Amino acid sequence: MIEALKASVRHCRICKAALPVPPRPIFAVHPEARIALISQAPGRLAYEKGLPYYDPSGVRLRQWLNVDEATFYDPTCFSILPMGFCYPGKAKTGDLPPRPECAPQWHAALLRMMPKIVLTLYIGQYAQQYYLGNARKRNLTETVRAYREYGHGVLPLPHPSPLNNRWLSRNPWFNTEVVPYLQAKVEAILGGEQ
Repeated sequence: MIEALKASVRHCRICKAALPVPPRPIFAVHPEARIALISQAPGRLAYEKGLPYYDPSGVRLRQWLNVDEATFYDPTCFSILPMGFCYPGKAKTGDLPPRPECAPQWHAALLRMMPKIVLTLYIGQYAQQYYLGNARKRNLTETVRAYREYGHGVLPLPHPSPLNNRWLSRNPWFNTEVVPYLQAKVEAILGGEQ
């Protein structure tokens, strides 16, 4: 069942006319996945390689998670569901926002196929807006700072893009408080604890 759904997503063309390049949905799902990463959209390098987070953002994210590349790309460990599955194109700074069609079209069905997810990371403002809705705080900084308020199975994070270096330097509590909390949760989950 999940293989048929994955094939449908790979062949999706609902936003083809709005994309600067041919559609190439990039995601990773598996029925045994334990942790879901819901983020924005693949960047240019990820699009070219066909792998999510195949760029400097991925290097930083793996550091935050304290996992190696093999573990990160093991879909039984991490499912990766961007808000937009295809590269949306370049903006003045960074990439354009994820296309709005993808998440409503595909996320619920894909998440239903992964019943073993025990931790969902909402990475960046687009994922937080969609999934946390009114539970979000005034801005991304306050939402991430309130990470303990969202319960055991949810953790909001900033996007790991190098464009966020300034945010990270202005918010040192993220690296000293949230990252160790995240790493402990990931280690426990992947080690078989809950």
